[in-house]
Amino acid sequence: MATEIDLNGKAAVVTGGGRGLGLAVSKALAKAGAAVVVNDVDEQAAQEAVEAIHADGGRAVAEVVAIGSSQAAQRCVDRAVQAFGRLDILCANAGILRDKVLWNMTDDDFDAVIETHLRGTFTCARAAVRRFREQGEGGRLILVSSLAGQRGNFGQTNYAAAKAGIAAFARTWALECARLDVTVNAVLPMAFTQMVASIPAMAPYAELLAQGQDLPPELRAGMGLGLPEDVAPLFVFLASQAAQGITGQCIGLGGDKLSLWSHPQEIRYAYSAGGWTAGQIAQLWDSSVGRELEAYGIPMPD
Repeated sequence: MATEIDLNGKAAVVTGGGRGLGLAVSKALAKAGAAVVVNDVDEQAAQEAVEAIHADGGRAVAEVVAIGSSQAAQRCVDRAVQAFGRLDILCANAGILRDKVLWNMTDDDFDAVIETHLRGTFTCARAAVRRFREQGEGGRLILVSSLAGQRGNFGQTNYAAAKAGIAAFARTWALECARLDVTVNAVLPMAFTQMVASIPAMAPYAELLAQGQDLPPELRAGMGLGLPEDVAPLFVFLASQAAQGITGQCIGLGGDKLSLWSHPQEIRYAYSAGGWTAGQIAQLWDSSVGRELEAYGIPMPD
């Protein structure tokens, strides 16, 4: 039998919590008993999320600010402390997209995505861990990475770089925060959002959802792609005592598929006494280290 997760007495911040995956996470944490600060840049979205949580018997407040700066991060932490007296969980979910191929991407396109995803995750995590240290009772950092950060994705130079950096954050901060009893993990969500719906291969499935139908098995099981509500339980689990021994991991959830992603590591190697010349590398590459190259890119349905 499944064990119910109880987060009563815990306080959480969910950045980008007013829409999409963030909204599903805010609601799921509140349903499990946590008090939630719903952060969003959209005041109406944040307030509607809070009202929905209240209507379901939960506790929540809004904090409307664009994530990125140290000041924005501190506002979210301070809001939790002011409203609920503490902070136990940070879900660093806020993000934006500025998709273009490399040669068309502007400095502003690159900087805006890095500011929100990468810098915003850093500033929010730093502010949260400083609060965790003050409280002396541990805490949970739940970051949001992506398949794009693991495998690359066409047109997403900025996004893929930020999400790969967030995976590295999780591994690094897990080391640094271990003695504080703070766990740090990165979620790789596979949720059918507006971004996914904009991919041409996904248009037929977007039409199914628009008609009120379910996603078919080839997506839910085959690709591990579902709805935001399918991903939210992973955040609840990682926020709980049941996950106290899990840290430094990249964990995927979407549709019917739960997965653990490997860390980068050497898979083949060779030695040459005294070092290598370019000619030696060329001679031995195909039969040794380079005999089978690694895949890249996110697989799409046929």
